[in-house]
Amino acid sequence: MSTATGDGTHAKAKKKKSAPAEPKISNGVYEAELFRLQTELVKMQEWVRHSGARLVIVFEGRDGAGKGGAIKRITEYLNPRMVRIAALPVPTDRERGQWYYQRYIAHLPAHGEIVLFDRSWYNRAGIEKVMGFCTPQEYVLFLRQTPIFEQMLVEDGILLRKYWFSVSEAEQLRRFKARVNDPVRQWKLSTMDLESVYRWEDYSRAKDEMMVHTDTPVSPWYVVESDIKKHARINMMAHLLSTIEYHDTERPKIKLPKLPLEPKNYQRPPRELSKYVADYAATLIGDRPGG
Repeated sequence: MSTATGDGTHAKAKKKKSAPAEPKISNGVYEAELFRLQTELVKMQEWVRHSGARLVIVFEGRDGAGKGGAIKRITEYLNPRMVRIAALPVPTDRERGQWYYQRYIAHLPAHGEIVLFDRSWYNRAGIEKVMGFCTPQEYVLFLRQTPIFEQMLVEDGILLRKYWFSVSEAEQLRRFKARVNDPVRQWKLSTMDLESVYRWEDYSRAKDEMMVHTDTPVSPWYVVESDIKKHARINMMAHLLSTIEYHDTERPKIKLPKLPLEPKNYQRPPRELSKYVADYAATLIGDRPGG
């Protein structure tokens, strides 16, 4: 009998009682700290906009490791006009005929923008390598070119941050099972996700080899322990902010007029001329306690 240890190999289970559960922060502490970090992210966003910086954040890790949840919390209060999520689909036939990095380059930020890659060019080092979607020659070329490609990005002034979300085998399987009958999360579970369960060790070896070649001083990897999702989000966001030398930026002072404003010559058209959405909410008022 064996048990999983993080993103690595298996270790023999010792015949003893299960280790005590890792302590978790309370929901109140989590929500308060999350909002504080989100407030800092807004400040960082404004610094990026005013300074003309370009920030790229790469999110990688096994299926179910919590990348999407972290991205959701990071972008919750940010400006979608300058902060974009790049979650690319399977490449088209035309894209397969391009230089491998080409379709990712098209999503890089301009001055004053932030791009979050929900999976990135590292698909080649993970799923493509394990599932045989690329040739051995393409894989070897990727390992050789990626440090050069990322050095070019950094030398051009792009702030590049790479995060690997590390989840244990047992926790990944638990999350997959939770998605099976969840009507709003079923779409997150695919046959390819199930393959990641059966090929756990293959993915572990691929991840280890990827780290050897692409964890460089110029573009290092940062590993986020993600068995506890709330801890992972807080830890990743706090680390990201600690690596960016942002500062408060001046915002124009806005003075709102006192209400009500004096009407001039405007008359609103009769209500019956417009097509209003039905008040569906009103039908629910009597169905709830206290309604």
